[in-house]
Amino acid sequence: MALQVRMLFVVTCVVLGLLASAAHAQEPRGIHIWGANPFYWQLDGRPVLLLGASDDDNLFQWPADKLEPHLDTMRAIGANYVRNTMSDRVDMGHELYPYLRLPSGKYDLNQWNPEYWERFERFLAWTGARNIVVQIEVWDRFDYSRDHWLPHPYNPANNVNYTHEESGLAAVYPNHPGSNEQPFFFSTPAQRNNRVLFPYQQRFVEKMLSYSLRHNHVLYCMDNETKGEAAWGQYWAEFIKQRARERGLRVYVTEMWDAWDIKSDEHRRTLDHPELYDFADMSQNNHNKGDVHWANALWAREYLEAQPRPINTVKTYGADTGTYGSNQDAVERVFRHVLAGFAAARFHRPNSGLGMSEPAQATVKAVRKMESIVPAWELRPAMERLSEREPNEAYLAAANDRIFVVYFPSGGGVDAEFPGGQYMLRWINGSTGEWGAELELRVAPNVSVSLDAPSKGHWLAVIARR
Repeated sequence: MALQVRMLFVVTCVVLGLLASAAHAQEPRGIHIWGANPFYWQLDGRPVLLLGASDDDNLFQWPADKLEPHLDTMRAIGANYVRNTMSDRVDMGHELYPYLRLPSGKYDLNQWNPEYWERFERFLAWTGARNIVVQIEVWDRFDYSRDHWLPHPYNPANNVNYTHEESGLAAVYPNHPGSNEQPFFFSTPAQRNNRVLFPYQQRFVEKMLSYSLRHNHVLYCMDNETKGEAAWGQYWAEFIKQRARERGLRVYVTEMWDAWDIKSDEHRRTLDHPELYDFADMSQNNHNKGDVHWANALWAREYLEAQPRPINTVKTYGADTGTYGSNQDAVERVFRHVLAGFAAARFHRPNSGLGMSEPAQATVKAVRKMESIVPAWELRPAMERLSEREPNEAYLAAANDRIFVVYFPSGGGVDAEFPGGQYMLRWINGSTGEWGAELELRVAPNVSVSLDAPSKGHWLAVIARR
């Protein structure tokens, strides 16, 4: 009888294992919205928090000997998210245009530059092999104005395909692209229906998709911080999704607006249209600081509560070398967005961001250590548990009243209320990415606990019920 019971147990375990394997095998590979919690992504069937720290916005343009170690370092620290604008402006000296340059010095928009596309394919292959999710930005408005427009292949002065008169494109656009003076972004059929320029734009996106749709770790954002018409991004979002459907694929698209106020009408063009935009990019919230930054993040999560979608921040501004906040601001912004329930956070490139500097690496390592105790998607903000708090002194998120995470941006101390019981407190040094002290806590019912960060700097306190 005992032998029969053991055999039945073994058979049951085998069957359950096979069922579990079959269920996992049926999960879609690559990046998808997580069905169990649509505020987050899943990668190869498992939920994932996307964290990024990289030194450029268009890494695909990098030479191979520079790109590969950068990606390896990202993977080593726990970073799994990069921004990739399809930008071709020459900032560093190694960038290429996608079009073939003729012996005359002009470009032919009907012929491709093979090396540009070889670099793109290599970048997609190498990021995919490292499980690094790529968020493509199809158009970057800064490529088509001021000094960057002067040598650009789309400038009629530089190609053999159309003239200024035929295309409606001027020789110069000297003002900031936010002025929306560039007809390049008004060319679609629902806008000015530019039948000379538009076919070349469409052909470029087709070419991009011929590579990117071979890979399942890619997200799509239409523009870099646009102030343009909604119809522009809408056309390209629908175009990309349609081309994916024709191949039996599911892709996810968004638009990035320019307004620093994420409650603005611009951002509602994304937030109010889940039928078109599958996720939101709230990078511009990273122009804000402290409690305002936090309150905006909570507002965005609450706004999407009825129709949950991931919220990404592919650009976290802030660096002592830039103009949009300090090193301190950048690190704070990432920690706050993680605790507020955002699905992805990446440090912007230097000089306006920390890139993959030591503070950025430490932040990623610290968040991954936190996740070894409690996954980010189990946390919800619970600021009502804090008292004796100064502005921007501490932020608290909780997982079902059993695990609590308190983030201190710059040391300090607060009182926190937890259910009575035995807890283990683990400190994580957000300034170094290393573990701090481990302490036992005994909490009496209805009695606040005083929490004091071990020192100045960024600290996470992870308090788990025993």
